[in-house]
Amino acid sequence: MKIRISLAAALSGLIIIVSALSWKTASQAVKTPPSGFLNGRYLFAAVPGVRDYLGYGGHGLLIFDIDHGHKFIKRIPLNGLHPKSGLPSNVKGIAVSIPLHSVYITTLEGLQRVDLITGKLIWEKPIPDGCDRLSIAPDGKTMYLPSLESHYWNVIDCETGNIIKRLDGFNKSHNTIYALSGKHAYLADIANTVVKIADTQTNTVIGQVGPFINFVRPFTINGKETRIFVNCNDLLGFEVGDLTTGRKIKQVVVEGWDKGPVRRHACPSHGIGLTPDEKEIWLCDGFNMRLHIFSGEAPYQQLTTIPLQDMPGWVTFTLDGKYAYPSSGEVIDVKTRKVLTTLKDEHFNNVESEKVLEIDFKNGKPVKAGDQFGLGRVM
Repeated sequence: MKIRISLAAALSGLIIIVSALSWKTASQAVKTPPSGFLNGRYLFAAVPGVRDYLGYGGHGLLIFDIDHGHKFIKRIPLNGLHPKSGLPSNVKGIAVSIPLHSVYITTLEGLQRVDLITGKLIWEKPIPDGCDRLSIAPDGKTMYLPSLESHYWNVIDCETGNIIKRLDGFNKSHNTIYALSGKHAYLADIANTVVKIADTQTNTVIGQVGPFINFVRPFTINGKETRIFVNCNDLLGFEVGDLTTGRKIKQVVVEGWDKGPVRRHACPSHGIGLTPDEKEIWLCDGFNMRLHIFSGEAPYQQLTTIPLQDMPGWVTFTLDGKYAYPSSGEVIDVKTRKVLTTLKDEHFNNVESEKVLEIDFKNGKPVKAGDQFGLGRVM
C-alpha cells in the first residue's frame, strides 16, 4: 500500500514539474520577438545616395548589421521617383524620430516617412521648391527642412508632415544641423559665407557665425555648441568658427596633398565629421580619394591619411565612435585606421551613399539613433 502511495505521489510531482516547465517555456516564447525583427545596432543607407546613380546599391533603404561584420540584412523599398521619368530620384538626406519610430528620407522633390517597425511607407509628400538635407530635433517632433537650393527653410511637424513655419532670407538653402541640445538649428546655404543660427523655440534666426573664406559646404559642430568646423569652396582643408562669439578663428589646410579637379560637388573637401568623443576631425579629399585625420583640439594637428576606393563626399560615425563610414562605402576601424570591409548589397554589389546613419533596436523597436553629420557628442 505504501509503495502505491509513493508511486502516486512521485507521478503527481512529475506532472507538476512538467507543467511548470511547459508554462515557463510558453511564457518565454511570448516574450521572444517574432522572427525577422531587428535587435541590435544597424547601419541604414538610403540609395541612390550619390546623385541618382543606381550603380551604387540601387534604390531603397539598405540595412546592415553593425555587430556582425556589417552583413547585409534587408532592403526596404522606397518611393521618391522623378515625376516625369518615373526613375528613382536623388536621395538628399536621412534622419530619424525615435518617439515616432520613423525614418525620414528627402529626395529632390519630396519627403517620405517610413515606419521603422513595419518597414511600410506612412506617407510621402511633395514639397514646394524641393528638399535638401534635413535634420530632426532630439525629441523627434520637429524637423528643419531646407528647400532645394532656394531661399528658405521649412519647419515641419514630423508626425503629419505639415509645414509649421517658413524661415526666409537665404541664398541657396542646403545643409542643416539640429543641435543635440535641441535649442538651436544651424543653417548653411551654399551661396553664403556664414552659417545662420535659429532659435528652435521661436523658429527665428537669432545669429550667425563667420564669414568664412568662401561659400560654406558640409559642416559639423561639437556637443557643447562652442565650435563649428566647415568645408568651404576651393579649400582643401577646413575652417573653424567660435559659436560663442560668431567669429572665424582658424583655417587648417591639408599638408602634403595637392588640390585637383573633383567629379562631384565642385569642392576639394566635401565632407567633415567629428568623432563622437571629439578627439579627432575626419576630412574628405575628393581628388586624392582619401580621408585626412586631424586632432580635434587646436592647433588641429594633421595625424594621418587613409586611402579610399572612390571619391568621398561625406563621413559619419557610429554612436560609440568605433566605426567610420565615408560615403565611398568602406567601414573603417577608427582606432586602428584599418578598412575592415566594404558595404555590399544582397547581390554583392558595392554600396555607396552620402546618406547613412546608425539606428539601434531592442526587440524590434528603435531605441536610439545616430546622425548623418558626424556630430561631436561631448555634452
